Amino acid sequence: MGLSLARSKTTPGLALRQQAAGRLAEVLKGASFAPFSASEMADGRDRALANRLVTTALRRHGHLNRIVAHLLDRGVPAKSGSFEAILRISLAQLLWLPELGDHSALFLAGEAMRADAKAQHLGKLMNAVLRRAQKEAAQFRSAPAELLFPDALREKWGLTYGSDAVAAFAVALTEGAPLDLTLRDDDPALVTALDAAAVLADSVRVIDRDRAVSELPGYAEGRFWVQDAAAAIPARLLDLPAGSRVLDIGAAPGGKTAQLCKAGYAVTALDSDADRMRRLEGNLSRLGYAAETVVADALTYQPGPVFDGIVLDAPCSATGIFRRHPEVIWHRDAADIAGRAVLQRKLLVAAAAMLKPGGTLIYCVCSLEPEEGEQQAKWLVSAGFKLSLVPVEVGGIGGWAEALTPRGTVRTHPALQAPGDKGGTLDGFFTARFRKG
Repeated sequence: MGLSLARSKTTPGLALRQQAAGRLAEVLKGASFAPFSASEMADGRDRALANRLVTTALRRHGHLNRIVAHLLDRGVPAKSGSFEAILRISLAQLLWLPELGDHSALFLAGEAMRADAKAQHLGKLMNAVLRRAQKEAAQFRSAPAELLFPDALREKWGLTYGSDAVAAFAVALTEGAPLDLTLRDDDPALVTALDAAAVLADSVRVIDRDRAVSELPGYAEGRFWVQDAAAAIPARLLDLPAGSRVLDIGAAPGGKTAQLCKAGYAVTALDSDADRMRRLEGNLSRLGYAAETVVADALTYQPGPVFDGIVLDAPCSATGIFRRHPEVIWHRDAADIAGRAVLQRKLLVAAAAMLKPGGTLIYCVCSLEPEEGEQQAKWLVSAGFKLSLVPVEVGGIGGWAEALTPRGTVRTHPALQAPGDKGGTLDGFFTARFRKG
């Protein structure tokens, strides 16, 4: 961004603001949001604040689109360096993080403009826009919730889930996701130490979600792993005898693999991304689990003997995890979803070929789109692969009847209340179970 390192080092808070703006700028160009890690930002408080600034700007992206258009009659200036990212970060602070103070938002925005050679000439404009935003803050904060989602996606979800659900989606988006953990063992003392409560089966929800996971009691000893309660449902539905050979397709970062190991299966974890597979191996090592790990494309993988069970966590639009990755709702369109649906069908065909007769296939996606979930299940049973749908019974998901569809598939979304002590919402997931004839 052409930033002045000297100014960044001498102005408290400026470097943090620049890094946050840089990360936001990457996402605005189409990248997925990755929170700052300890290796990128050593100070834990700075890291938490930078991540908070970026995620607030992303959660309020729809509102900020309308606000920026209102404040800048001619739009964002061309070739303006870090101007737009700094503006969005600063507006996010002014409007939705008032406890951080208006003064720091204005002051650090001005300093960021002076430190960026490509944006120095826009310092006065930045100041004028932010001061106007201060005056109109009440109006901006009351912007309609419907603006939080793209029109096409909001209308589609309204038809699929209903307008009340979409309103609940908006609340879930602005509030963010809780911290859910899957426990390695039944461990009431650990649940108490974590200040957590049961959600579903061996999933618990931590009340203080701002605590660093690595600092939670039991982390170093491998007594839990991070996994949304909805994401933990698919692997539980496999329901095979201990020792069964099970293939986990799309395994990284390893939550489902850990569940399969916990169930006593002989697990092969397959993923095409070597870096993500190394992360999986590290997670399994911390937990004390072992699995065969294979870096390969599932479409060309030739395992030899077929498997008793397969869990296919297919690549998808990921619209179901917008509470954690709000950018996905702005990065996806109909063509993108259609393309992923084509890939999912190819993977289902490949999985069917690797499954032994009588074997069980679990198909799941973290998507809210019927094309990637319900419609894929209907297609598979009629496509000639000798796979029949095995309906999930309410007891298989802890009595949570609201998450079952009439066909016996599982559909969670952020408007459903989790059944456990903590309640709250879950990610959007679709899961279906099949048996090979």
